[in-house]
Amino acid sequence: MAAKPTACLALADGTVFYGMGFGAPGEVVAELVFNTAMTGYQEIMTDPSYASQIVTFTFPHIGNTGVTAEDDEAQDPVASGIVVRWDPTEPSNWRSTSELTDWMARRGRIGIGGVDTRRLTRAIRQQGAPHVVLAHDPDGNFDIEAMIARARDWQGLVGLDLAKDVSCAQSYRWDEGAWQWGAGFSTAPQDKPFKVVALDYGAKRNILRSLVAYGAEVTVLPASATAEEVMAHEPEGVFLSNGPGDPAATGAYAVPMIKDLLARDMPIFGICLGHQMLALALGARTVKMSHGHHGANHPVRDVETGKVEITSMNHGFAVDSQSLPRGVIETHVSLFDGSNCGIRMADRPVFSVQHHPEAAPGPQDSLYLFQRFTDSMRARRG
Repeated sequence: MAAKPTACLALADGTVFYGMGFGAPGEVVAELVFNTAMTGYQEIMTDPSYASQIVTFTFPHIGNTGVTAEDDEAQDPVASGIVVRWDPTEPSNWRSTSELTDWMARRGRIGIGGVDTRRLTRAIRQQGAPHVVLAHDPDGNFDIEAMIARARDWQGLVGLDLAKDVSCAQSYRWDEGAWQWGAGFSTAPQDKPFKVVALDYGAKRNILRSLVAYGAEVTVLPASATAEEVMAHEPEGVFLSNGPGDPAATGAYAVPMIKDLLARDMPIFGICLGHQMLALALGARTVKMSHGHHGANHPVRDVETGKVEITSMNHGFAVDSQSLPRGVIETHVSLFDGSNCGIRMADRPVFSVQHHPEAAPGPQDSLYLFQRFTDSMRARRG
């Protein structure tokens, strides 16, 4: 006799998936997306850009390398839950310090295993990212009608400012550099580092580490910081981080600040949500995508060089390239759907990309962008 399901995923259209629950018991409503990465499930779960989202992993072996604190991209997991094909197994990796299921239970995150993730992924691709409710009850008791109704009633991510929920509460210095095999994390450079202020809209730790690795002394400020607060640190460059939610909603307070910084003619570099809000500050528009881009294998073409880079992506909104104003050049495009993946200003060292050059997880084809940011600050020094 088959075991009674202990987890349930209910979509707003009435579709229901049953499986075996793991992690914390409970119920959560969120947007459902799929991620095609074959590694890095811990980094994905702790990426603040996944706030109010449940991640369906297309790769079936989730949990097989366990977890380690070194791979956290934030203090705690931010993704609301995960959906996997096979139940997580015991870890087999020398870096592992805990099992994924135990880690999720301690951190209050829900998982469901035994789901046909291929069917679920096809549904997301065809219908767009749905609103769902994920529930885990060890006794297997679910009020399906109530779950579907809650999924239908949820407002979704459009118009939702989530950056304020995942941003730091106060400023701090970041000194940790890139991780190296056998050596751990490096430290900040001592020889005339470039003073960088990073606006935290949900910043991944590996972005901050990459800034340090390329010669920056990083001060992180909350998402709500004003231009005056930024300039009080006398930065040589400003970084706009990744983050969750609708860029137009976060832009209500962030865009005026970015416009103020643009008027001061200093190097600015943005990634993901930071890219979208820079575009808004320059006069462009952003749009909600059907199912977004989530994975570590997304091909992006550099329009100016013709080079194709394999990149890590995580976004459900995109910059409308048709709305880019004069003086703003499109630099990168997705080879999956032609959507915008990068811009720069024609007359000053201001640029941003939609993809994640810091990876974590993913390839490092685009890591040179951190060098470009450093070079722009070096040129400004004269």
